[in-house]
Amino acid sequence: MSERIRVVQVIQNFHYGGMEQVVGDLVRHLPRSEFELHVLCLGFFGHFSQGLDEFAELHLADEMSNLSMIWPASLISRIRRLAPDVVHTHGRLWYKASLAARRAGVPLLIHTEHGRHAPDPTLHRVLDRAAARRTDIIVAVSERLARVLRDEVKLEAFRIRVVQNGVNTGVHRPVDDTGAIRRELDIPAAVPIIGSIGRLEPVKGYDVMIQAFCELRARWEGEHPPVLVIGGDGSEKQRLPDLARARGVADSVFLLGWRDDVRDLQSAFSVFTLSSHSEGTSVSLLEAMSAGLCPVVTDVGGNAGVLGDSLAHRLVPAGNPAALADEWLHALQHPERRRRDARAARTRIVEAFSLEAMVAAYAELYARRRVEPTPNPLIAMVPA
Repeated sequence: MSERIRVVQVIQNFHYGGMEQVVGDLVRHLPRSEFELHVLCLGFFGHFSQGLDEFAELHLADEMSNLSMIWPASLISRIRRLAPDVVHTHGRLWYKASLAARRAGVPLLIHTEHGRHAPDPTLHRVLDRAAARRTDIIVAVSERLARVLRDEVKLEAFRIRVVQNGVNTGVHRPVDDTGAIRRELDIPAAVPIIGSIGRLEPVKGYDVMIQAFCELRARWEGEHPPVLVIGGDGSEKQRLPDLARARGVADSVFLLGWRDDVRDLQSAFSVFTLSSHSEGTSVSLLEAMSAGLCPVVTDVGGNAGVLGDSLAHRLVPAGNPAALADEWLHALQHPERRRRDARAARTRIVEAFSLEAMVAAYAELYARRRVEPTPNPLIAMVPA
């Protein structure tokens, strides 16, 4: 057997979020016969690291000084001791981690860009251009994000590849409503549930979602008005309940905090929705569609690529509560079309966004020893 390739994943933490879940899934499913896996967290381990030590050796970086952006000495030393063949960085630590990896003499440096803020701060673009020059392969999780990196951030196109996020379609599959969420929240079976799962951060636009829900409730004419159920945690967990109370819908908006019963949530939802101002390729959207839910999401980042042509009518403009309410209303008032779109959503994920395809694409990148420029750099490693 040939010597295994030693890969170090560098990430801030494994607290909550799609990026963290993707990295965890990647570590769990890369073939250990081919790869020796390590994870280096710069902050703390967090929720998604639970059980990860069965698949990789976990490391916590030493505390770094305020000068670490100029010279990350302790990080250089740690990476040098690990002696990896590949360092794979994720998130906003790219500049610091790429500097440390290069000073440590790492042969192959890969960075995955999981999404960018809109608007994109100038400082972020400047730092990322510097980090990119040290990086062999820059992975974007959607074609649209790849174009942003090339055309707006001004990264060198020959370095960019696309590897779309993937999910376990066997775990996230259509099931009948388990009833657990309705019992917990005392929601009758006839009441439609508009559901969302995500980080409660400003970029996710949950304030827009609550405004849209107010409009929907005001226009609802039938019996059994819908409710809004949101699973997730973040910096806006205090502000959003206050907003719901101020809008007079607190009794119909359920903010559940962090949950690990995703399948119960998915089984209860009538529609899955996102109101994000920016996305890479949303893992919660992939999971919901894999579970056979009709999506209604904003047309940002990789969302259009995930929905594809057959579900493009379920895209709405970002920051537009009226448009979001309109599409929810249409989906709830036309159950047969909603069910047809739910089946199309499941098919879309099975065919184009499987976990197996994502893992295979990264494994192929790790196996490289040098990177040559290519005349067609924006090639999706996983077909759209």
